Amino acid sequence: MMLAAFLPFAATNAAADPVLAFGARIAGDDARTRIVIDMDREPTFSVHYLDNPVRVVVDLPATAFGFPAADLKAAGLFKDIRYGTMDADSARIVLTAKKPVKLVMAKVQANEDGKGSRLVLDAEMLPAEQFAELVKEQSWTSDDTAKDVGPVESTQKADPNTFLVAVDAGHGGIDAGATGSDGVTQEKDITLAFAKMFADKLNAQPGIKAFLVRDKDQYLSLSERVTIARQNHASLFISLHADTLKQKDIRGATVYTISDKASDRLAGEVADRENNSDQIAAAETQAQPPAVTDILMDLTRRETQAFSISLAQDVLSSFNGQVSTINNPHRHAGFRVLQAPDVPSILLELGFLSNKDDEKLLLDLDWRQKVADRLTEAVKQYRVSIIANGG
Repeated sequence: MMLAAFLPFAATNAAADPVLAFGARIAGDDARTRIVIDMDREPTFSVHYLDNPVRVVVDLPATAFGFPAADLKAAGLFKDIRYGTMDADSARIVLTAKKPVKLVMAKVQANEDGKGSRLVLDAEMLPAEQFAELVKEQSWTSDDTAKDVGPVESTQKADPNTFLVAVDAGHGGIDAGATGSDGVTQEKDITLAFAKMFADKLNAQPGIKAFLVRDKDQYLSLSERVTIARQNHASLFISLHADTLKQKDIRGATVYTISDKASDRLAGEVADRENNSDQIAAAETQAQPPAVTDILMDLTRRETQAFSISLAQDVLSSFNGQVSTINNPHRHAGFRVLQAPDVPSILLELGFLSNKDDEKLLLDLDWRQKVADRLTEAVKQYRVSIIANGG
């Protein structure tokens, strides 16, 4: 269905007293995006979805769109945004998405100054099969809008009492990651092979279930990885890597946790490289306005950070005397892939492909089995401590 008009103020003459939309802003990335529209009073609205292409349709009463078009320029999950009059009594916003999406929140909030309201739309990426069901089962009556808005359903059907671990094989697809000294070994292959082995070992443990954030050679942005873990209510997130360094004599495993300040120069350099992964696929997130950075999960909650540090310590205790580590093996920096505010997360550098001895180990099946066993023991110990503390 086409809109009657998409120009600012197109709805001004549609009704005697239309709702005035006087401000708008958008922020987000390819996994989560928020749209906020300021209005002079509370509007009624309904939400629906269309496919081919994927669209989110928001129907409103007669509305005058009085903000500059540039303020609601397509960004994040959306490649096109249109709005305007439908008839004398209604208006519509059509959000065309880059991939299947769902509004996990759509509500009207009162402005803090008591003047007017704002319509807040939070969109998240959605598995294609779930989107197809959403389109198929939705009703276009306004009473059923609530069914079309809400959390994305987990793809993991584990028992609620099961301890769920998201195993993230770093890089993938167009982003090969680091390359070994022979120019052949690729980090994305090392991490995926290890992730599969590690997940299998976790799944053999009673009370623990693991899933792969990526299970094949595919590109996922850093934000997508975080969102997949959160959508599936993971109890832990472990991101696996095998980087390269200029100093080729440095070798051994390193465990990183998140911090707004790097613990040292090496940690900062590694974080910078990992955070630049999205640039390889031209998917880097644009700088966001301060007013909406709250949705971008820039800060990890203090409690979650403490759990992450506890997990890092369990991993290093398990490695002690069994798996070689670098000096000061627990380091921290601002890794974007560790930014889930509600999922304890670590990034594990298994070793460095820039070191020939490390590269040999990374390619050795027996060594990988040993490391995966030690990691599994660390997760078991962490789970025991969480249960003992009432978690």
